[in-house]
Amino acid sequence: MAENKEMVKVQEQKSWEQALENESWVAPLVDIYETDDEFIMIAQMPGLKKEDVKVKLEEGNLIIMGKVDYEEELHRNYVLKETETGNYYRRFRVGDTVDESKIEAHLENGILTVRLPKVERIKPKTIEIK
Repeated sequence: MAENKEMVKVQEQKSWEQALENESWVAPLVDIYETDDEFIMIAQMPGLKKEDVKVKLEEGNLIIMGKVDYEEELHRNYVLKETETGNYYRRFRVGDTVDESKIEAHLENGILTVRLPKVERIKPKTIEIK
């Protein structure tokens, strides 16, 4: 059983690598804003499901990727198409102000939300006057 899961992971990794090499990629539209406690990134990746999206932290970079089902795209009879077709890929440098161990990602209706909590030392603190 564990052997089968490992084979699926290896095949999935090869699938992503092949897509990176052989398919077109577009940058998703992204908004990033800051609160006292975290940075919040919102990326538009329409038409994708959770299993089509990958978020990873690699060598201080936050990488978001999404794979489009090209077969489905090819069979659509568009009357008007204003969006680019391609897999999604974006890379962001993550500074030392982010607590990398607490990063969370959530996908709903093609909107990827990534929460990047700040490390405690940079959060604003109010000093009580005595």
